[in-house]
Amino acid sequence: MKQDIRVRQMRIEDLPSVIVIENESFRTPWKKREFLYDLMKNQFSRYLVIERDSKIVGYCGIWIVLEVAQITNIAISPEERGHQLGKTLFEEALNLSKEQGATELTLEVRESNTVAQKMYELFGLKVVGKREGYYQDDGEDALVMWVKL
Repeated sequence: MKQDIRVRQMRIEDLPSVIVIENESFRTPWKKREFLYDLMKNQFSRYLVIERDSKIVGYCGIWIVLEVAQITNIAISPEERGHQLGKTLFEEALNLSKEQGATELTLEVRESNTVAQKMYELFGLKVVGKREGYYQDDGEDALVMWVKL
């Protein structure tokens, strides 16, 4: 049975589903007010959601300032991981960044999150630095990854 996969811009009414995924995915999740600010007031912010059979199963936030795109957050619902949805969503985030005029993209990823790092490497991202003690919940270091678009 073929599944209907669709990536589209996030809307305010998507927030309840996005907040559930955020809370399931991160030890220090963003709050609803942070998403609302980005969706309503941050001119640099873009958000995408990925749907499978019309159900939101992931999202990605991007800040695009001048020619630099920064992935702020990306997550796939835990029960939906392992089905290439993260790749599909990330590819659309790269395409959106290019359409908006970005020529490079950067992100931070937990040093222990090798699954995400491997996915980012598939899109040409390379580790260019480390932010020591970046994550407030446990002090884990973040790897800074970067790619020219």
